[in-house]
Amino acid sequence: MSLRNYIGDRAFYRRLLAVMAPILLQNVITNFVSLLDNVMVGRVGTEPMSGVAIVNQLLFVYNLCIFGGLAGPGIFTAQFYGKGDVKGIRDTLRIKLFIALASVGAFMALFLTCGEGLISLFLHQGEEDLDLAATLSFGMDYLHVMLWQMVPFAVTQMYSGTLRSTGETVVPMAAGVAAVLVNVCFNYILIFGKLGFSALGVVGAAAATVIARCVECVIVVLWTHLHRERCPYIAGAWRSLRAPGELARQVMVLGAPLLANEVLWAGGMAVFNQCYSLRGLEVVSAFNISTTVSNLFFCAFLAMGDTVAIMVGKLLGAGETERAVDEDRKLIAFSVALSVAVGAAMALLSPLIPQIYNTTSGVKALAVRLLLVSAALMPLNAYVNSAYFTLRSGGKTVVTFLFDSGFIWALSIPLAFVLSRFTALPVVPMYAAVEGLNLVKAAVGFWLVKSRRWVNNLVEDP
Repeated sequence: MSLRNYIGDRAFYRRLLAVMAPILLQNVITNFVSLLDNVMVGRVGTEPMSGVAIVNQLLFVYNLCIFGGLAGPGIFTAQFYGKGDVKGIRDTLRIKLFIALASVGAFMALFLTCGEGLISLFLHQGEEDLDLAATLSFGMDYLHVMLWQMVPFAVTQMYSGTLRSTGETVVPMAAGVAAVLVNVCFNYILIFGKLGFSALGVVGAAAATVIARCVECVIVVLWTHLHRERCPYIAGAWRSLRAPGELARQVMVLGAPLLANEVLWAGGMAVFNQCYSLRGLEVVSAFNISTTVSNLFFCAFLAMGDTVAIMVGKLLGAGETERAVDEDRKLIAFSVALSVAVGAAMALLSPLIPQIYNTTSGVKALAVRLLLVSAALMPLNAYVNSAYFTLRSGGKTVVTFLFDSGFIWALSIPLAFVLSRFTALPVVPMYAAVEGLNLVKAAVGFWLVKSRRWVNNLVEDP
């Protein structure tokens, strides 16, 4: 196969950018403000920054539960859109509501009853003699306020996911931009006590996030209901909560592995960080810096994953299977090439960015080394991410479950567990070894994509 088979024409890249650019811009702005938030909390001290980082790791599991739970009906939304079936889109939105409510209830109960124990799993003394009790206290204060953002976050994802799957990618981006601007402004006011407010520290950071989530939710929901000519599925969407039983069954069959995958994947990330935290609380702080900075650069290939799901899903729903295969190959190639360039930029900037944090020199130096590992592995992760979304676009959710979470829990976590508990290996080579296992995952992904088993129209008429 020649190089031309991996490069599209101008029309292809115009379509790609039309879908990707708003998602990428929203993700970049969101993660850039997350970086600013992180720095602001870090100005209060290393212990507050670590407490907030631990809680955000736990909330990350909830966030991905919402993403995973809504991904099942989202597959059908994209294909119903390709088919032009407005009623089908409306039915998937109703199914999303039940999934969101169940997820909120489950995680709210978990955090209220087990929050302190979960945070304590990450607290271990290291070489810098940081205050573990203070870190726990800061974490609990932050968690109790952050629980209030769970409902608006879930509702936002319901609406934003549907809008993106139906070609309306600008509105979720605009709402996200508004939310992050609100977040950064209130962070400055509430964390440091500006404009007559008391300095609330980590509680102020959490309150700012809650306000921002509510603003984002209101924008997305209002816009959708006020633009029924562009969102015809919203007309009468909530007059009834009924959805066809057969569609609900299909969503359950396809969606359950996706939900389990996201929860287990996010849980796996938490387990990784818990393993790394055994090397000391300063490792938690360094990973907090590294992860926050890395996420800003990872936006490139993460946005491409959503782009693959939307563009390929639409083509599959329209019955254009050969075109779907061709464009998927070009999308994956573009994602990897983009990540090579972004990874190089991240490597160049990695010695500079951690210096803006108000923490110890040891934490900063460790964060730099972790960033360099992440930069080197970015193209590999980009390929794995695109392969995952390719498989998911065709409804191969059991395969994606095994490909993603199955791999992590069968290979990566056991390796991290053994290295962290039974060796004295420093955290940086340990992290590189665990992440390097994605070479195996990439090889499996290549075979699965090439096999074309994902080429599947889920919404064709019987």
